[in-house]
Amino acid sequence: MDHNKHVTYISYLKVDELLELQQPLSDGPEHDELLFITIHQVYELWFKQMLHEVQALQVALEEGKSHRSMALLGRLRNIMKTCVSQLDILETMTPLQFNSFRERLQSASGFQSAQFREFEAVLGRRDQAGAGADSKSGMGMAEHLIPGSSARQRVETAMARRSVWDSALHFFNSRKPIPEELLDRDVTKGWEPHEGLQEVLIELHREDAEASMIGEALVDLDEGLQEWRYRHVKMVERTIGHKIGSGGSSGAGYLASTLFNPVFPDLWAIRSRF
Repeated sequence: MDHNKHVTYISYLKVDELLELQQPLSDGPEHDELLFITIHQVYELWFKQMLHEVQALQVALEEGKSHRSMALLGRLRNIMKTCVSQLDILETMTPLQFNSFRERLQSASGFQSAQFREFEAVLGRRDQAGAGADSKSGMGMAEHLIPGSSARQRVETAMARRSVWDSALHFFNSRKPIPEELLDRDVTKGWEPHEGLQEVLIELHREDAEASMIGEALVDLDEGLQEWRYRHVKMVERTIGHKIGSGGSSGAGYLASTLFNPVFPDLWAIRSRF
């Protein structure tokens, strides 16, 4: 029997179920709440896709597959560009329009996006969270998630395993040996720039075209993340100014503190040394 016989566009994509997931809470409801819900649900779908892609990227890097890694890095960069461009749509909503339903959000906040936190952790972020973070354990990454929840567990698990940067170190090591202690480091700790590694990266850029391309693609991804942070800060500032965020954070102030913190600092540090 052909089990795919009755598959349709609507049944395959679960369109009916998907379109039932936008449930405004405001009275009326307020016109702009649907836009707010839709965009954030789309973001969560993109975050899910990015986690899917980055998992494959780590495998490709550790297996030394440069062409596969380049394809995945390119896709991730394009998804991030799409995420940034969606902010243009969100910014068509004025502060008055957002405030018409903001109180309905109660404590709901972007801080509670476990998938984005997980993505940051997978890239290599550990203990760079805001006030209240435990600088030794890096628990600040998950501090806005419900203790014991599966969401918090995913973030904590991501912080406990090898990051994309650690996978990249194994890739670079397969092309030219890097300091051995970097391959055996404690991956639960945040990364500190390493002079010896930077020397190897400079040599790879000069001598190994494929390794150089991987390095540049990683910089593209890092820049994409920083671009997302900047646009997110300006969107929040434009919409609520410097009010306290709905999740209890300092809103735009907290987001601004996350700017200009690259996840692959060594790849930026070598720019001035060529």
